[in-house]
Amino acid sequence: MPQYLMLIYVPAEGGPTPEEMAEMSPRWDAFTENLQASGLYLAGDALERTDTATTLRERNGELQITDGPFAETKEALGGYYLVDAPDLDTVLEHAKGMPNIRYGSVEVRPIWHRSS
Repeated sequence: MPQYLMLIYVPAEGGPTPEEMAEMSPRWDAFTENLQASGLYLAGDALERTDTATTLRERNGELQITDGPFAETKEALGGYYLVDAPDLDTVLEHAKGMPNIRYGSVEVRPIWHRSS
């Protein structure tokens, strides 16, 4: 069965307050439990804030290591779910129930499996 990542994006600035996030926590728990019960769930987790990130890249043979994300953006990756689903439509049906679509977005992307 194909695998998909549901990438959870949140506003880089001005998103939900800590109180709103606490209020939303039961909705996230319910979403995760529903996904697990569906048999699609493989893994998932929230990520720390972008200011805790470290970015590596090599340019002209030189390794560059910088604190934080590389790109300035209006949304930041906040977490993910990895699912095993028969098709994209199945994943999209579940993604519609993610609490963050009211203030952020969800990117659904298939996992690329290299053929040997």
